[in-house]
Amino acid sequence: MKQVVQNYKSGELALLDVPVPGCKADGVLVRSAYSLISTGTELMKVSEAGMSMLGKARSRPDQVAKVVQSVAANGVPATYRKVMGKLDSYTPLGYSLCGVVEQVGAGIDDVKVGDLVACAGNEHALHAELNWVPKNLYAPVPDGLAPRHAAFGTVGSIAMQGVRQGESRLGEVALVIGLGLIGQLVVQLLAASGVRVVGADPDPVRCELAERLGAAACGDPGSAAVENAVAELTDGHGVDQVYLAAGGGSNQPVELAARLCRDRGRVVDIGKCRLDLPWNAYYEKELDVRFSRSYGPGRYDPAYELEGRDYPIGYVRWTERRNLACFLDLAARGRVDVEPLISHIADFDDAVPTYQRLKDGELKAVAVLFRYPERQEPEQKGDAARAPEAEAPAVTVPAVRRGTAAPSPARAAKAPVRLAFVGAGNYATSMLLPHLAQRDGVELSTVVTTTALSAANAQRKFGFAAATTDLDAVLGDPSVDAVFVVTRHSSHAELTRKALLAGKTVFVEKPLALSEDELAGVLAAVEESGNDRLQVGFNRRFAPLLNEARKRFGARTGPASLRYLVNAGRLDHGSWYLRQGTEGSRFAGEGGHFIDTASWLLDADPVSVYATAAPGNEDLQVVLRYPDGSTATISYVTTGAPGFPKETLDLVADGKVLRLDDFVRASVYGRKRWVSSRLPKARDKGQSAELAAFVRAVRTGGPMPVPLESLVATTAATLAVRTGLAGGAPVTLTGAR
Repeated sequence: MKQVVQNYKSGELALLDVPVPGCKADGVLVRSAYSLISTGTELMKVSEAGMSMLGKARSRPDQVAKVVQSVAANGVPATYRKVMGKLDSYTPLGYSLCGVVEQVGAGIDDVKVGDLVACAGNEHALHAELNWVPKNLYAPVPDGLAPRHAAFGTVGSIAMQGVRQGESRLGEVALVIGLGLIGQLVVQLLAASGVRVVGADPDPVRCELAERLGAAACGDPGSAAVENAVAELTDGHGVDQVYLAAGGGSNQPVELAARLCRDRGRVVDIGKCRLDLPWNAYYEKELDVRFSRSYGPGRYDPAYELEGRDYPIGYVRWTERRNLACFLDLAARGRVDVEPLISHIADFDDAVPTYQRLKDGELKAVAVLFRYPERQEPEQKGDAARAPEAEAPAVTVPAVRRGTAAPSPARAAKAPVRLAFVGAGNYATSMLLPHLAQRDGVELSTVVTTTALSAANAQRKFGFAAATTDLDAVLGDPSVDAVFVVTRHSSHAELTRKALLAGKTVFVEKPLALSEDELAGVLAAVEESGNDRLQVGFNRRFAPLLNEARKRFGARTGPASLRYLVNAGRLDHGSWYLRQGTEGSRFAGEGGHFIDTASWLLDADPVSVYATAAPGNEDLQVVLRYPDGSTATISYVTTGAPGFPKETLDLVADGKVLRLDDFVRASVYGRKRWVSSRLPKARDKGQSAELAAFVRAVRTGGPMPVPLESLVATTAATLAVRTGLAGGAPVTLTGAR
């Protein structure tokens, strides 16, 4: 299928061929009929992409701050690779469309194949021929509403949420500053609510359009016409509300709002304009400044948008989806007219030149629509396209039992090892693929994703031979030697199980499993297939600096005490790591790294786990006990200073101390002292060496880099932390070696 994309580094716009997205549970696959260009938001992104790197930094100081924090935590080289990887990737455009349901995922019962729906979201309602849309981000289109009009649903919801924030009442007077697409819709919604509206915009054409659509008067914000109209309509008191629907760097809108608003009036910011509030003017009138967050309640909440958890109507009357449905209803009943806003309709094949004409100013427009080709037969149908529903977790720890299978054959000396990737997110593209793309004897065969654009980006950047959303085709391809599972945590165990049963060597990023039941399922696949060729991405045991320090520390005769401080830091709002209901806790996802490192240093698997948590946050203390009496204490904290190193480790035994400082420096104190170079180095956490060992095992058919029993023991110990927190007592790991 085709999709409009942009490279934020170069500014390139392209109509790219990408794989068809999969139809997951709790959502629908929609074939686009019309999608709307937001001439404000999208053109701002297009313009930013054309800036120099300095210009980009100036326009996004919030992202610069994140880069600075990443440098402190991960070092300059790793941060540079991460930033450049993000910049030099195709990003999608679009967030408002109308289309026809082609496939229905499990758990969806309010629409069926063939229904017309309006869709929202800058990750789900893209300028693409097909989109997967979760259930809270689409709404059925009422009978009689044209698809091109329904494509305005998202921007209509943005305007509606702004009007709701203004709490307008019958007979009041409002001022709308900025008469672009959102401003024109705000004018109509206010007029439909019985509010008299004055519009302000320097473009006389837009002013004339707003008056035709219901505004009492409009004019240039710098002229006396707007002030005179406000004075006449309000008897000189000023408007009840001001809606800021303008963009740009001028502070004129907020100054005009203060001048023309009545005492204790309301100012609602809908657009993205400069907000240097003149303190005296706002203070003297005690103006109420409010912000309108996009389409309404639910926006940026992963539980609502992605997991489909609705807010009870008794507590939240107007959510994103209810706003969307309400706007569609108003448009269907003729209370809002979007037809006069349509300046141009372009065929989707002409998307790139259309953007260029808008950017160059050749095409003057309030709203532009892309029209898509007529409906074609869907590429997947029926139950085969439905995502499997998640199984309820159980609490059992299975033993490792191997079936019988022929040993993995060694590769011919000159035959490349052919690798497939399932998932191509940030970790895969910044920490794994750069080490594999240029490695001799490795061929990147196929990348599989559910999001079409991420597959296309990975194919372009790393040279995959093919990109697809069809996992079964990859697992059935006999030429693929190994499969990398680099998806979200909740899918690791099931994808690993399928790949093992298909006879593939598997590299799965941590965690291997989020429950004892998932772990049992993986081991059942090992027993059934006889295929135990599995590696989990516990890379720290491969870190060169830590290996050197372990060698310098030498053999151990008595019990050891290990302390591992992990300054994990807080997650950004909206991070998928926060979705504990589906993706597990942060420690369940990341803790295996630190348990594996401790067990490797102590050369044993833990026999018991004790965990305790600080109230009110995610700070954990995890104490592991080992067969010889050694202990490892992992302090996993989220409330530390962001500038402090992420990982520090001390190992004490036999009159010796090993110290690791965030994979930058290491030292060993004993009869002789050894200290690594104090010159700043890149943090090498072992990914390159880990991948080299994995590829070598695949090539030679030799043992996997880490024994399966160790991987299982580490996973079981990580899962036992949850059990320990619930019970408040140590958890014995029965069957531990």
